[in-house]
Amino acid sequence: MDGSGRTKELYEKYKKLLFKLAYQLTGSVSDAEDVVQDVFLKIYDVPPEKLVEPKAYLCKMVTNRCKDLYKAARRQREHYYGEWLPEPFLGPDHDAMETVVRDDLLSYGMLVLLERLTPSERSVFVLHEAFGFKYGEIARMTDKSEANCRKLFSRASAKMVRDSEKSVPREKANQAWVHGFLEALKQGDMNRIMTMLDQNVVSISDGGGKATAVLDPIRTREAVARFLLGPLRQAALVNGEARIEMQVMNGQPGLVVRSAEGVVHTAGMLQLENSRVCELFFVRNPDKLRYI
Repeated sequence: MDGSGRTKELYEKYKKLLFKLAYQLTGSVSDAEDVVQDVFLKIYDVPPEKLVEPKAYLCKMVTNRCKDLYKAARRQREHYYGEWLPEPFLGPDHDAMETVVRDDLLSYGMLVLLERLTPSERSVFVLHEAFGFKYGEIARMTDKSEANCRKLFSRASAKMVRDSEKSVPREKANQAWVHGFLEALKQGDMNRIMTMLDQNVVSISDGGGKATAVLDPIRTREAVARFLLGPLRQAALVNGEARIEMQVMNGQPGLVVRSAEGVVHTAGMLQLENSRVCELFFVRNPDKLRYI
């Protein structure tokens, strides 16, 4: 098989898996797509003997490229206006590759937590925890020792703990729960909203200086409820009706707010604890809503 045919075969087989890896390593849909395209342009010239284990080799190429991008992105984010949140996207698609990646590692809340890690910690954590690579394989993919990979994973795991005093796992909101939440928002039902929020709920918004957004996280149930039924609901009103809809993003139900012209200007993701919202993430930066 010539280089062109081999590249096409590898692309069809691994493109979705590599996109998911790149997306988890960068938090950006556009960067992930660019990385995958770049890798397959370069793979054309790779000698066949280096592709005995194509999955591992391609994942190594993606990991290295993402690490370079992520280091540059971290420097840019130091000057980002307000809070920075990952870029949400529709999907992921359900196909055979889904069995390779743990569902909870694709959740939006997990992407937010991954921002706590260094590029090396993030690479090791994602490759091991989400994709199931063994430490020896990760060592070869990252050009580190196996012992170093174990240490990086241990440090990453410690940073990923949301609250060391809590052992209650976070949950994805199901569609029925989100529908109920949306109805309460549309009706302006303060009492119902309050019962659906955790006492220590946190709301984070990302406008990137290109859309109106709250610069600092909003904390406590009362403050978040006032925000939801005040600025957020006001922004959703079209001809006196709240135009808020449910949309599956990052494999879980979320909400989108549309303008009078039907353009999405806000995407919201929910994390639950004991069936109450403990975290809310609102993306308003238009550059991050291109895929919604």
